[in-house]
Amino acid sequence: MRISLSKRVLAGICVAALVLAAVNTYLIFTLNIALQEAAHDSAFDYVVFQDGGTYKAKNQLTGSVDIASDNASQVLAQALAKGNTVYIKPGNYTLSQDVQVLNKENAKITGDSAYIIGNGKTLTLKGDDYTRSQNNLISGLTIINGTVRIENSFGTILSNMQFENCGTALEFANTATWSEGTKIEDSRFINCTAAIVFRTPTGNATGSYASTEIRRCFFNLLDNSVGISVQRLAELSDSQLQDVRMWMGENGFVKNQTGLLLDGSMHQTLLFGMVFESFADYPEDLYAISLGETSITPPILAGGISFLGNWTARIHNPHGKWIAGAGSVFRQENLNVPVGVSGQYGSTVNIQMRPQTITSFKSMIQVQGSFASNETITVRFRLEFVDNTISPSVEKTFTNGTTAWLSDDDILRLFPSQSIIWAILVDAKASVASTDATVKISVYGTVT
Repeated sequence: MRISLSKRVLAGICVAALVLAAVNTYLIFTLNIALQEAAHDSAFDYVVFQDGGTYKAKNQLTGSVDIASDNASQVLAQALAKGNTVYIKPGNYTLSQDVQVLNKENAKITGDSAYIIGNGKTLTLKGDDYTRSQNNLISGLTIINGTVRIENSFGTILSNMQFENCGTALEFANTATWSEGTKIEDSRFINCTAAIVFRTPTGNATGSYASTEIRRCFFNLLDNSVGISVQRLAELSDSQLQDVRMWMGENGFVKNQTGLLLDGSMHQTLLFGMVFESFADYPEDLYAISLGETSITPPILAGGISFLGNWTARIHNPHGKWIAGAGSVFRQENLNVPVGVSGQYGSTVNIQMRPQTITSFKSMIQVQGSFASNETITVRFRLEFVDNTISPSVEKTFTNGTTAWLSDDDILRLFPSQSIIWAILVDAKASVASTDATVKISVYGTVT
């Protein structure tokens, strides 16, 4: 027996099928959105977002909106105070007041196409001392006309950031203890008056910003601006600047620009693969690096440093600071060597080229004074190596005032088969109980 369905039944079945298909499509779409949001949101305590003219912070544990206001500064500040990890969704967040993150450890502030319109305000990550603010992360934000300040903090990471049209874009300050172990990575600084500043310490703080790494960062400078500034008494020591590029003298801006301004210390800080590029045809006070009067130790030009284009000076060095680098040269002249008496060597003169090590040298000896009968002056040279061993000595004996050089044979006797010279050690003695003889040495050489 053949069963036939009425047109009404067939229409009902089709409608039901369409409804089921629509519901299924909706559920799949909703699930996809939920999964996408969960991929961003699940790792965070709060998600901050815009809803029309209102800024909101959603608690990811409860799913409720805990904070809502038309004031972006208040919403961000409260979310950062209540939560340790905050995700900022795409949008424009206009600051009307400073935002401070106080005494956080392992905090994360990340964004995705989130624009912070700073209006000259500051987002501060601060510890009462470095032990209270450690291992925090700021990532993925675009800061426009605002400042990020890192104060008394250890191990801070700033990555994938963009700073545009800022007075001071990123500043580090020590007001209690110090700020060390910072990483600034994959970030860009566009048209900022001062892109990165390491401030003079205040209060009972030290000047240490040691072990800082600045990698894969790009700078576009304007007139009257500085890329990286190390202020007086600030110590950006034992650090690295690598694969950093500074564009200067672009678009008719050709006056008073400095890539790296040093008024403090960069002791044993290495510059690798840095490119300073000038586009100016007629530069005015355009310097890749400028060494101020209060600068103590310039950085080491370790390798791959490029100075492209025209400059007022590649390195502005009006105060004659010693610039160290691979293959650089040095001289130390007229160093007094104390003369011991009665056949006993006097105090040792220790010649070092810190932070570099000596690769080769020549030395001149000047002996002056009136010699008693049978009086001899002996000058001894030794090398101290990086493994704390001491070379065999070379002794030069004098019976009258004269000038002499260490010969190639003398220097080769000092050299080991393999090692690194840490210091040249020189001392002197007289064979008599008293002497008016004096000894001076001058050393000329290369370092690495």
